[in-house]
Amino acid sequence: MKFADLLQKGADELYKMCTDLKRAHMNMRISVKTGQEVKTSAMRACRRDVARVMTRLAQLKKKEAK
Repeated sequence: MKFADLLQKGADELYKMCTDLKRAHMNMRISVKTGQEVKTSAMRACRRDVARVMTRLAQLKKKEAK
């Protein structure tokens, strides 16, 4: 996911996306703990996507406060 894609989304859509990404990351972590194979690159990408979404939400919140 690219940050430019997030610039066009609203706050509600970003919140939903964030919860979905966090849930996916949690499921990957559980899979690793139970011994299933999970691509570490997928876990890393998911974690970075969460960070991108959170960054955009912080920008929107800061813009709204002004």
